[in-house]
Amino acid sequence: MILLTVRWYLRYNLSFRDLVEMMEERGLSLAHTTIMRWVHQYGPELNKRIRKHLKATNDSWRVDETYIKIKGEKMYLYRAIDSEGNTIDFYLSRKRDAKAAKCFLKKALASCHATKPRSITADGDKAYPVAIRELKEEKCIPHSTPLRVKKYLNNIIEQDHRFIKKRIRNMLGLKSLQTATKMIAGLEAMHMAKKGQTL
Repeated sequence: MILLTVRWYLRYNLSFRDLVEMMEERGLSLAHTTIMRWVHQYGPELNKRIRKHLKATNDSWRVDETYIKIKGEKMYLYRAIDSEGNTIDFYLSRKRDAKAAKCFLKKALASCHATKPRSITADGDKAYPVAIRELKEEKCIPHSTPLRVKKYLNNIIEQDHRFIKKRIRNMLGLKSLQTATKMIAGLEAMHMAKKGQTL
């Protein structure tokens, strides 16, 4: 029942109180804070477990960042997908700079289902050229990998942000960078499952 409740919360536009009511109909009495704790605990675990069963992405990456508000503070959600819309990884940061872009790209490169990029397409953020140059110097990315700045090619990731942003907008429990990262890990796991990325 715990897994079902967590999955419903992460996948559908339901509040914690909606789920309390749904569980009451099934004879279970739960507090909304209990469900919130489950989501914080099991969302990242879902993400970790689903990654072992993901299909390999292709080698044409699209990277972008969007902002979300956590307790009124603007934070940046970096996301990477391939040219077919398959999620590679995400990274939540307080800053939007070369250091954050580099941490994000390193995390994406370490994803077990990610194919090394043949090309990386971004929207023109000045942080990416710096981060990619440093990663090439560290031999994390092949020197032949170009960074393409073509906004129209990034439309696919802009559209992919919508599911995540729509869910985040209606969420409670995003009180800190840490809890937001846990929630987003769960959201991304359910989004990957919805897109049919599992084997």
